[in-house]
Amino acid sequence: MKIYRVGGSVRDELLGLQVADHDYVVVGSDAEEMARLGFRPVGKDFPVFLHPETHEEYALARTERKTARGYKGFSVYAAPEVTLEQDLARRDLTINAIARDEHGNLIDPYGGARDLKAGILRHVSAAFVEDPVRILRVARFAARFAFEIAPETLQLMRRMVHEGEVDHLVPERAWQELARGLMEQRPSLMIEALRACNALRRVLPEIDALFGVPQPPEHHPEVDTGLHLLLVIDYAAARGFSLAVRFAALMHDVGKGTTPPADWPRHIGHESAGVKLVEQVCARLRVPTDCGELARLVVRHHGEVHRAQELRASTIVKLLERTDAFRRPERFERMLEACACDYHGRTGFEPRPYVPAQRLRTALAAAVSVDAGAIAQQMVEPRKIAAAVHEARVHAVKQALAASGHASD
Repeated sequence: MKIYRVGGSVRDELLGLQVADHDYVVVGSDAEEMARLGFRPVGKDFPVFLHPETHEEYALARTERKTARGYKGFSVYAAPEVTLEQDLARRDLTINAIARDEHGNLIDPYGGARDLKAGILRHVSAAFVEDPVRILRVARFAARFAFEIAPETLQLMRRMVHEGEVDHLVPERAWQELARGLMEQRPSLMIEALRACNALRRVLPEIDALFGVPQPPEHHPEVDTGLHLLLVIDYAAARGFSLAVRFAALMHDVGKGTTPPADWPRHIGHESAGVKLVEQVCARLRVPTDCGELARLVVRHHGEVHRAQELRASTIVKLLERTDAFRRPERFERMLEACACDYHGRTGFEPRPYVPAQRLRTALAAAVSVDAGAIAQQMVEPRKIAAAVHEARVHAVKQALAASGHASD
């Protein structure tokens, strides 16, 4: 039995990054021997074991053979005679096919260390085309490391899209990779990589439709809606915002892809059109509820939020009510964060303060201070309670905005 540390921990170590988890490959052993040594089996599709003390993952060296389309269309062969080089050959990228032995020696049969230095994402073998998830993984690594995709690898990715392999992505796996990509340092590079291999139009056609769609230049110096989107999601990443905020930022202008070209560069009603598309994306990719809810709120209301300085106190209170801000103030704050990303994700707008968000925070604090219970106790007719609470909130918001310098009639 020989044990090698492999994959991401070796890669990140060579890049000088902090290593959190370690994965190991075991050569020259089998499941029975691993069990005798106290390792606990956890793999369903292939033999993976947890170390009895460290609980780190140890996988038997294996090869894979394609048996059907999709992520799970493989048969796995794990046996003592499978070599380390054979195990590394089944991996997606050369930078992930590097190992270290027990003495710290580097085993790099496919030139991963060289590609790390050059900043290149390159496939290990032609078997790359057998797993459609690898398209998303390459795009995600582009977002993480800002590496270039090797021309021959990009060609393989395009071939996979053309042959329909990407259409067999399991929704949960597709979302998992997209979500991880959104949480990287430059999520725009993931979107650009997916566009470059024509996968974006298959995985997120609603986003792909935004590229080439113009916007009013007085509001968007970058003009192209797709380019604006890239700036928005990168701003969300730079601020360290949550996944829900980043997904909402990705979706916020999705309705503009449905605007008839004759109406360009204006996009009247794109908010309501966008809500339907967000629901479509969430259903197709099985997006988590919190991400879907926030995206729908942002898509529907970001225009109103941007115009908050122009809104009357009564209109602001209605916005707070429609967004359930009184019961869910944390989600309302996340909505303001996503709207700020939209505002700052424009050429030349980065350093400017986003005044509408502060105005709405002031309004919410004032409205929340209204004692709805006390008002209800004073009312003789229960059916008038809601209207009385609303009016009290409007009055409180008027006073608060006036005191803060955000006067409202």
